[in-house]
Amino acid sequence: MNKVTLEYINDLLQNRLEGNDIASLKDLPSPSSFKDIDKATKRIIRAIQNDETINIVGDYDADGVISTAIMVEFFTKAIGVEVNYMIPNRFTHGYGISAKILDDIYEGIIITVDNGISAVEAAEICKDRGLDLIITDHHTVGENIPDAYAIVNPKQYSCDFPFNDICGANVAWYLCANIKKELALEFNLIELFDLLTIAIIADVMPMKSMNKTIVKRGLQELSKSSRPSLVAIKEKFGLKSINEDDIGFKIAPLINCAGRMEDASIALEFLLSFDEYEANEQLAYLIELNETRKQEQLYIFENSKSKVNPNDNVITVCGDDWNEGIIGIVAAKLCEKYKKPSFVFKQNGSILKGSGRGNGEINLHTLLTKVSHLLIGYGGHKGAAGLSLKTVHFDKFKDAINLAYTTIPKDIDFDGSNFLCEINLDLVDDKLFNLINSFRPFGLENSIPIFKFTNLKVIEVKPIGKNKEYKKIVFSDTLHTIEALVFVDISDVEEGDVVTVLATIDKNEFRNEVTYNLLVKEIL
Repeated sequence: MNKVTLEYINDLLQNRLEGNDIASLKDLPSPSSFKDIDKATKRIIRAIQNDETINIVGDYDADGVISTAIMVEFFTKAIGVEVNYMIPNRFTHGYGISAKILDDIYEGIIITVDNGISAVEAAEICKDRGLDLIITDHHTVGENIPDAYAIVNPKQYSCDFPFNDICGANVAWYLCANIKKELALEFNLIELFDLLTIAIIADVMPMKSMNKTIVKRGLQELSKSSRPSLVAIKEKFGLKSINEDDIGFKIAPLINCAGRMEDASIALEFLLSFDEYEANEQLAYLIELNETRKQEQLYIFENSKSKVNPNDNVITVCGDDWNEGIIGIVAAKLCEKYKKPSFVFKQNGSILKGSGRGNGEINLHTLLTKVSHLLIGYGGHKGAAGLSLKTVHFDKFKDAINLAYTTIPKDIDFDGSNFLCEINLDLVDDKLFNLINSFRPFGLENSIPIFKFTNLKVIEVKPIGKNKEYKKIVFSDTLHTIEALVFVDISDVEEGDVVTVLATIDKNEFRNEVTYNLLVKEIL
């Protein structure tokens, strides 16, 4: 291997950012470039002026919870208007605005956030009741479009918004921005960037262009935020500042676990906490729920691996005792392990509810469209999807989805190797670590760089973690020794093995001593 230099690594990282045309906040696209946003805004203002009830309907994941929080805070703080808000319960209502949710809404207008683009039946019910439905969403638009009063979604046909890979909370934020402009309100929308940043990262949006720009500023807002919920989190985890890893591994799982385990409204009330006392009480409960989630997730993941056919193009597994709220995480872990699109189903009698995760090679929504004749319903985007089908159709679905995979165009930029370059252990130091950090924030399409290390000898393997589910490994290349932490599912390794490792670089500070170690992604 030729000697790799820091300059070479810098060039590789710089090349990934080409085409980032929205590099500062002043370059953010105008709200008016959204189709229907002006129509939606005028209807909302009329509702405010006529003292109509305004109903916000969110979703039970972190993006949906935060979208709801942004709307509620904007209406109460910026306009001084109280709104009704509700988030469907995953287990009793199902996804998004539905006939069940509408049982509780009989007056006023309805604004969906992070859902609604597939709610054809709900839109018909609203029409019959004379309720104006305003949909704000970011999910892929299907063949059947709801007959709503207005639809604000960057992915819909003839929408001129120039960047469509944004989360639901960002669409909701833009609607707030347009209302602010029309009403000439004195309200700083950057105050909502702390919440918006969590949603962008939690919903795994591409970390480029406007997403990267918003998150870069949003992380600053998060670190200095006086929002009681965020103050509680910073104190609990000892965070002086917050980066994208803190969101991805600490904050987002707490918000998501409420909807996965019980009810997402718990997370919403936490985010909207009035003071730190209330926030700390809610946070303690979310942490408890999240610990239970981790245990159930480990069980489902281990159980699901025994059902995988590694020769399939698409991983498809099903269980009848699995928690429906956790199967999405397990799908992501299977996708990570097998490097293939993965679908995990929970059986509820005659119906299967499923969640899918993609590896970036194909568009999951496009894939599901190919087998839609077998489905009761589906929705999502390139990297994630939800679906349902009859239990008797599972085997047909499994065959059909694997066949459909062969007919779907693959992303020409997809690189299954997933590492930046090969380096030696002697390059792992403060200079490399600081160079890597200069390209933060990291995320989808600007991922934290993974490096390849060859011919590393395993010196020691030690199980770690509460349930001993993780590993600490000491590697050596004869000249240098380094510690590595393993938080992903890998093949068993033993002392004396010589292996190739894919890993990121991490910094460890203990008693004023700084060392650099590896976070293992894969052992080849």
